[in-house]
Amino acid sequence: MSESTAADAERYPLGEAVVRLRWLLVVLSLVFAVASGWGLGRLTFNPDSRVFFASDNPDRLALDALEEIYTRNDAVTLVVAPHDGNVFSQQNLAFVEDLTERTWQLPHARRVDSVTNFQYTHADGDDLIVGDLVRDGARLDDRAVERIREIALSDPELVNLTIAPRGDVTGVFVTLALPGHSNDETVETSMAARELIETMTEDRPDVDIYLTGAAVADMAFAEASERDTLTLVPAVVVLMFLIIGWSLRSVMGTGVTVLVIVMSVTTALGLTGWSGTPLNSVTGATHVVIMTLSVANCVHVLTTFRQFVRRGLHRHQAVVEALRVDLQPITVTSLTTAIGFLSLNFSASPPIGELGNIVAVGMAASLLYTVCWLAPVIAILPARGRSKGVPLVTLMDRLGDFVVVRRTPLLIGMSVLIVAAVSGIPRLELDDNFIRYFDESYDFRISSDFADERLTGMDTLEFSIPAGEEQGIMRPDYLSTLEAFAEWFRAQPDVTHVVTLSDTIKRLNRNLHGDDPAYYRIPENRQLSAQYLLLYELSLPYGLDLNSQINISKSQSRFTVMARNLSAEQLLMLAAKGEDWLRRNAPEMLARATGISVVFARLTARNIRSMLRGTLLSLVLISGLLLVVLRSVRIGILSLVPNLFPAAMAFGIWGYWFGQVNLVVSIMVAITLGIVVDDTVHFLTKYLQGRRSAGLDPQGAVRFAFSHVGKALWVTSFALTAGFLVLATSGFAVNGTTGLMCALTLSVALLADFFFLPPLLMLLDRDRRPRRG
Repeated sequence: MSESTAADAERYPLGEAVVRLRWLLVVLSLVFAVASGWGLGRLTFNPDSRVFFASDNPDRLALDALEEIYTRNDAVTLVVAPHDGNVFSQQNLAFVEDLTERTWQLPHARRVDSVTNFQYTHADGDDLIVGDLVRDGARLDDRAVERIREIALSDPELVNLTIAPRGDVTGVFVTLALPGHSNDETVETSMAARELIETMTEDRPDVDIYLTGAAVADMAFAEASERDTLTLVPAVVVLMFLIIGWSLRSVMGTGVTVLVIVMSVTTALGLTGWSGTPLNSVTGATHVVIMTLSVANCVHVLTTFRQFVRRGLHRHQAVVEALRVDLQPITVTSLTTAIGFLSLNFSASPPIGELGNIVAVGMAASLLYTVCWLAPVIAILPARGRSKGVPLVTLMDRLGDFVVVRRTPLLIGMSVLIVAAVSGIPRLELDDNFIRYFDESYDFRISSDFADERLTGMDTLEFSIPAGEEQGIMRPDYLSTLEAFAEWFRAQPDVTHVVTLSDTIKRLNRNLHGDDPAYYRIPENRQLSAQYLLLYELSLPYGLDLNSQINISKSQSRFTVMARNLSAEQLLMLAAKGEDWLRRNAPEMLARATGISVVFARLTARNIRSMLRGTLLSLVLISGLLLVVLRSVRIGILSLVPNLFPAAMAFGIWGYWFGQVNLVVSIMVAITLGIVVDDTVHFLTKYLQGRRSAGLDPQGAVRFAFSHVGKALWVTSFALTAGFLVLATSGFAVNGTTGLMCALTLSVALLADFFFLPPLLMLLDRDRRPRRG
């Protein structure tokens, strides 16, 4: 070991302390990992899709207010599709009737609606007869079946809701009354429904039953988290093991790196368990993100450590030198990554903020274990590879030469590429539909698409239309306005069904006039409407009342619109048009559109606005940190260029490729800003070391940076990109989109750091004289 190297080691007391206290640090690190990891047993999971909405979200408050008046839209929908394409046969009607009866036994079932128990009304002299449309289906003759078919396919309250217009598909809708004692209530009901379907189809293999609905969506969210944990985590572990092993060519280095990754994940999730914060479909994949991000610190320290060992240093001194060289950059990069994720607390969706907090804790744990566990461990274990020597010219040396020689064409070419990629941003449009969070590998997505295409639209708009007074919903002018509003919606493209009180009143008016079709209209007398409705309500069986459609004081009624194949932007436009219709035609009945589909559709736009502040704060903090660490305003400002363009380029490429932005894509700038700055920090640290300590000109400093940190940057970027690409294989859009967008951004960032930042430095830093520090 040279005297200068020894002197450098002595001037770094922190590294000496780590080596001197190596056994104590290893033990304390393990104790902390075990203590924090003990909280894993306290972790719970919340599958409720409404965790995406903050408690003070105005759209959620509007939905909660509507459901407080009527009923919450927690439902299980069973879509029945006989293979013969005919619901109206004696055998199939009996099957639907049996299924309807059995679904009443599902946990938390409060109401069941189907074509068989539809409360069909008709006149018998002066009497109003109310009863199930299908009774004792197993004994129906052909004439009775045909009559049922005619009634069902001619009733606007049934068509495109519980029965398809062609009579080939029908639906059974189960409304739930959840006590709220457990997060698993909807999952429990959905699992029971799935078991019921298996039982029913065993005897009738010629009938398919598709399971969907809001409650089933909660089960799908839970399954998405479980599936990704079982498949992605092992895949990422194996991938990281292979990449690290290939790059370091050291069993010891690979092993300690994998252990740091495991300890970091255990600590982050364990502390989450201790805090009492339940996991959800968004935070369920944090372990994959932490595993991917934890690699970088280890690779940088181990790469530098091996370089010094190969130069002949004892492993203890090599650890000291590795920490002296890399501690500041890995600390800065861990901080910038944590800042980027912590900025997610500005998100309008609480799970995204929780994701940021858990990953930030994981990054802090990764830094802690890299310094206090990995470094002491490699100081204890025997170091190999001294005899291999250092190649005179490495691949990164040649790459550095290429960049220096071709700096002008590279700068022009990268500038053109940046402009071309960023030009795709205007192609982006907002679209957020929770059904499309799942790909076709999920039964929920398949069933929802089938129901949307063959039965009724899965997107809903809800209005609570005020009448302005108690019993006001009986007024002829109120009911006439509801009728006109419904007809306007039915004329809109992609609207499949409208549920409104006016249809019920018109049907009752016809019934009580001898079923004369001429009386299928709103009664002219308020008292008549009130009497009809009272008579109807008294005739309804338990569980099939009108509480889900009118409030107790009868001062407002529920108005539901169902539509299919609408993007978030189209759905919000339809909602705005509906509100505008009320504003122009009945301002006293003005109501705001709500519904779970509307809340999701508005969430992305709301999140973009809220994340703008978080991203700006993150940018200011990261920029300030870089200025302090790099000790150069010029270089600090230059560092922003390769950090901002990758996210912009990724969004532009996304615009060309997909064209749609959902909730997850809207947070990518904040997430990736903290990650892409890592390579820039390491490159600029080595560049400035070459300028200040070695007295090199910009060209020589660029070569110096490529030689000393180029391989580590390539390996860490490759590992991060590969890890996020594994996450991109998830069929759940929250995880898949995060993985794909991060992988795309990191790939672009590596190109910028290798082929754009160095030419930019050589162009703008060339007027400075080399000086020794």
